[in-house]
Amino acid sequence: MYTKDQTKKLQAETESLVKKKNIGIKDIDSLRNVLRFHEYRYYILNDPLISDYEYDQLYKALENIEKENPDLITKDSPTQRVAKGLTKEFYTVSHLVPMLSLDNSYNSEDLIDFERKARELTGENKIEYCVEPKFDGASISLIYENDLLIRGATRGDGVEGDDITTNVKQIKSIPLSAKFSDYGIQQIEIRGEVLINKKNFSKFNEKLMEQGEVPFANPRNSAAGTLRIKDPSEVGKRNLEAFVYHISYFSSLKSKKISDKLKHHSDSLEMLWDLGFRSPEKEKKIFKGIEPVIKYCNEFETMRDDLPYEIDGMVIKVNDLVLQEKLGMTSHHPRWAIAFKFKARQATSKLLAVEFQVGRTGAVTPVAKLKPVAVGGVTVSSISVHNEEYIKEKDLRIGDSVLIERAGDVIPQIVKSIPELRTGKEKKIHFPDKCPVCKSQLYKEEEEAVWRCTNLDCPAQVVERMIHFTSKDAMDIRGFGDANVRKFFELGLLKDIPGIYELDYKKISELEGFGEKSIDNLQKAINNSKNQPLHRLIYALGIRFVGETTAKTLANSIKHLLDLKDLSQEDLQNLEDIGPKVGGSIYHFFRNKENIQMLHQLEKIGLKLKNEKKDLAKGGNLNGLSFLFTGTLPTLKRSDAETMVEQNGGQILGGVSAKLNYLVVGEDAGSKLDKAKKLNTVKIISEEEFLKMIPSTKS
Repeated sequence: MYTKDQTKKLQAETESLVKKKNIGIKDIDSLRNVLRFHEYRYYILNDPLISDYEYDQLYKALENIEKENPDLITKDSPTQRVAKGLTKEFYTVSHLVPMLSLDNSYNSEDLIDFERKARELTGENKIEYCVEPKFDGASISLIYENDLLIRGATRGDGVEGDDITTNVKQIKSIPLSAKFSDYGIQQIEIRGEVLINKKNFSKFNEKLMEQGEVPFANPRNSAAGTLRIKDPSEVGKRNLEAFVYHISYFSSLKSKKISDKLKHHSDSLEMLWDLGFRSPEKEKKIFKGIEPVIKYCNEFETMRDDLPYEIDGMVIKVNDLVLQEKLGMTSHHPRWAIAFKFKARQATSKLLAVEFQVGRTGAVTPVAKLKPVAVGGVTVSSISVHNEEYIKEKDLRIGDSVLIERAGDVIPQIVKSIPELRTGKEKKIHFPDKCPVCKSQLYKEEEEAVWRCTNLDCPAQVVERMIHFTSKDAMDIRGFGDANVRKFFELGLLKDIPGIYELDYKKISELEGFGEKSIDNLQKAINNSKNQPLHRLIYALGIRFVGETTAKTLANSIKHLLDLKDLSQEDLQNLEDIGPKVGGSIYHFFRNKENIQMLHQLEKIGLKLKNEKKDLAKGGNLNGLSFLFTGTLPTLKRSDAETMVEQNGGQILGGVSAKLNYLVVGEDAGSKLDKAKKLNTVKIISEEEFLKMIPSTKS
């Protein structure tokens, strides 16, 4: 639709408008043109060139100009319709009620103005609002008829969407049936958002990278991409979740009156929760007047990174459904709701160079060096671009303009390059064929995208293994840090992992910045690490594919770490969640003579290679039982509670499954509790009941 020259011109026009402080009536035609262009990029190509925040600001500018000059409004203005555009890969269906966008605000003045209009249109003095998180996922519409789920669809263009019913049924937080008939409802259309939580997103990306595949840039892209997968069984493996937050339509049963309990939006959230849906019933807050709403939104923004899922703002809705109907809607958005958007977490920058770094497993990772830019409150100047395939897929070149994103605690990612802005001076990125550190020939395994240095004595690998060994989740040697490991290695004071416990503190005291107190603290931290439990030591060894959970599985299966050298690959694969790839990696690690020699050295130094917990727990009264904790416990830290289980012979699982015996529930328990209730095989108990199972704490 747009030529390369038109694209460059419109993008330049966009950048000029974004930077402009006072957009006025003379800019109206330009605004319309660039907004239509960016709608096309977003809805048709699914390839935006600007951030959501920049688009929203331009849209609001046009809206304000048209509001002050209604005679200038045209029928084809972006403010007069829902943006169009669908791919044709799935069967297209019509929504019972159009899925309109929400009006957006970025400051308290917008919310005050929203309330002023609501009061004027309703004649109400003080309005009650329901405030809930604005989930950052993929929008869906669900239709239930006679209590059965009959259709799931994407938002599409707001009027029509893609039928994804089969994929929606793979999402376990969406009930296949719900007793709407108890409320007198025959047919109902519900709106919601499909998400993947941060923890599952990280695990999923780790698996992709282990398999040599390109990871997703953010949880939203992961959720949206998953909904459009042709294979429903693959959808089921990705642990998607769905929040439902709005009833757009319902019809009544002939024999029954619609329940008079549904007078407020908050009532509908409660009903959906009671029927087994994951609605924001627990996250919502009700306020009278807009001032406490503003305060709550600002407070919630500071907590967004602590949530298990991504949100990009808060949604404020007039709670009274009669008032909602009175307020009505424009062609673009309802007048009874507004989104308070948090600070933007996307930005554009320049790709200045690419450096190649070698990790502890020999993987050579290209790192993009960027023109520094602030994203989500952090200045970003370096971003991993993962592997050669990733660079090719994103079509990255030195000198490119790139769109980057940082969401929550997720590492910044390059979302894409913007080839339309190239000048011809950009340079292709060439992947090296030799290790950038030791110059050994690189090797790539079949079905992997990662090139590796196979020289185990490569200085870069040696340093990275020591950094991993001393890290917080491994041996937790505080005060060591990456910089000190590198410094000691470069000065010849440290050459391998056993050397961490044999440092020459006299020589270190001669270095700048190392006083008596800092050396004393470092020495204590190193000595304390000798008492770390076996599973931490296993994780610290940096065995490829062995994470913290697998390390615990291995530790719980042996009496002494060197027992693992006697296990075959088949023995290892018989352990929980260890497949051929992980089993093979463990097997080869313990067949390496140098590794075995290093373990003997560590034991001689004083590290614990024996599983003391196994001896302690033998015959414990929790032997053979599995536990999981959720929510905030009244008196115990979760880590302490898990230790109590293991010391008494029990096992900690990573999630709710048929293998779980007990779910110990605290305050603000989440989806784990819902899953456990649906399984029926899991016993749900309180902290008090749990403590009664521990011999020393029985009353």
